[in-house]
Amino acid sequence: MGADLRTWPGLPYALLFLEWEARYPLEWTQHAKAWGTKESLIRTVARAAQEEAIRAKLTDLVELVVIRAYRCKDREYVRVARVVDSADLRGRLERAADSDSPWARCHAGYVLWLLDRPDIPNTRRVWQTWVAGEAASLL
Repeated sequence: MGADLRTWPGLPYALLFLEWEARYPLEWTQHAKAWGTKESLIRTVARAAQEEAIRAKLTDLVELVVIRAYRCKDREYVRVARVVDSADLRGRLERAADSDSPWARCHAGYVLWLLDRPDIPNTRRVWQTWVAGEAASLL
């Protein structure tokens, strides 16, 4: 696949695969569980800015992922959020960060925090430190 994802014939299927996992996690786990594939596809779609329709789809995916319970490789969506960063995405993340859901508050807060700090890497250690701080603030 070349650098221009708009011409990649697999893009609609990659987006569908990621949407399936985001919207129907139990069914996806039962029939298609492939964490490495999920991670690889997220990294692929986050490599380059996209046309508006694809950016909108990716923004929807980031929102879907942050409002549900965290699943394996979800942290990779920070890559996507950094590529499609916009007032629309930040508004959605702010609403999620203010929601009644502790999952949404934690994950959306983390993504917003990293969007404001592009120099901080999205590592497992950074995520674990963020989660530990959020859990401590709930006690």
